[in-house]
Amino acid sequence: MGDVATRIVGRAGRITLTRPKALNALSYDMCLEIDKALIAWADDPQVDLVIMDAEGEKAFCAGGDIAQLYQTGKAGDHGYARDFWRDEYRMNARIAAYPKPIVSFMQGFVMGGGVGLGCHGSHRIVGESSKMAMPECGIGLVPDVGGTCLLARAPGRMGAYLGLTGARMGPGDAIRAGFADAFVPEDDWPAVIAALQDSGTTDVIPQASDPAAPLVAAFPAIDAAFTADTPRAMLAALDGREDDLAVSAAKALRRGSPIAMGVTLAIINRLKALDTFTIRDALRLEYRFTWRAMEHADFLEGVRAQIIDKDRTPTWRDTLESLVAADVTALLDPLGADELTFDEEERP
Repeated sequence: MGDVATRIVGRAGRITLTRPKALNALSYDMCLEIDKALIAWADDPQVDLVIMDAEGEKAFCAGGDIAQLYQTGKAGDHGYARDFWRDEYRMNARIAAYPKPIVSFMQGFVMGGGVGLGCHGSHRIVGESSKMAMPECGIGLVPDVGGTCLLARAPGRMGAYLGLTGARMGPGDAIRAGFADAFVPEDDWPAVIAALQDSGTTDVIPQASDPAAPLVAAFPAIDAAFTADTPRAMLAALDGREDDLAVSAAKALRRGSPIAMGVTLAIINRLKALDTFTIRDALRLEYRFTWRAMEHADFLEGVRAQIIDKDRTPTWRDTLESLVAADVTALLDPLGADELTFDEEERP
């Protein structure tokens, strides 16, 4: 068995992440294996639904495995990361449009690539240990894998708050923000999975309960601060406030990559300005940034500081004060022949 197990059990296609010691971080090979299974099962009459879960108590998936991206990027190979992101984003789009129910069981940490894997399906289940976040701005990236689609759909300015600060959500807040659908106690998950496999229908998923959502009370305060046009203006709106949320949010804005936060905000605002938008609209914008992230943004420096050297002192290319709007816009310019497309999804 590798790092992901794909098989058919009863009426269900089963996808299980099997590298709990690495918090089930999603590698390129895992992404391709999952996508291969999804393609095979889409027209398989034996498969009525798909179940995604993961081994270990700590994490469903704590993000993408970025060590290889860093190593190849530092060696001057930007193509590896671009291929990874392209194929991962196509997988994210496939999950969102899948013709059969996809039921994800997301315990522990669900971050970055884990959100892309588990939060675009039709039935997204969380439990008491679930902790969701999109912390990419802290490593010089934008919330990707379709994350900006979820952020743009979140109520009010919740998406801007979550995307720029990387704040974590418990199960109740994840449901309120649109990242999950139902809370089921984790002790009940094995029985629910068995029933899904046996029946091939999502009718066996228990009626959703209503876990606490601490951020709900903070909605007005979040809207007041995160309606601003720039991360710098958001920080100014937070400064002087002494509540815990404002203090932690201000600290995150000072810590994150200014260019990544600026682009994140621009993507969210572009999507929200559309009458309607889909995950593909979000993925195309995200890919324009990630395609350029190593050469023209802070990704390599952010990974170095947070993951490789762990000195937690990145030297960003900009400050909040020096960030130029034209530089943000340039990172979202069309890519021409390199633009993300979805017409090659049916890989053999």
